[in-house]
Amino acid sequence: MLENPEQAALLRRVGIKGRGVRRVLGQMNKLEARYAAYLEMGRIGGNLEWYAFDAIKLRLAEATFYTPDFLVMLPDGEIQCHEVKGFWEDDARVKIKVAASIFPFTFLGLRLVKGQWEAERF
Repeated sequence: MLENPEQAALLRRVGIKGRGVRRVLGQMNKLEARYAAYLEMGRIGGNLEWYAFDAIKLRLAEATFYTPDFLVMLPDGEIQCHEVKGFWEDDARVKIKVAASIFPFTFLGLRLVKGQWEAERF
């Protein structure tokens, strides 16, 4: 257990989640890897043109950034930012809403529910 909030904040900044799971920056977790396989099937099937993981970093405010999990381009050229979540924490939901209000992309939050990807548009 962490002894103080400053330690917790420092660990979050370097990629260590409070639940003891270390997030390696630029590397997919299992849920993101599963979604990448889903996107690849869509690309092969012609439903999307291109996708990339952690491809862009969007500046929301001074020292505040948002990196969507996937940048996706549809066959008609539309660019979408996809965020894959097992569950939403408040700060993540706020960041995607702010990003959607600033940038001209379509922002989608994706959750795997009973084996199906459910999308929430922001």
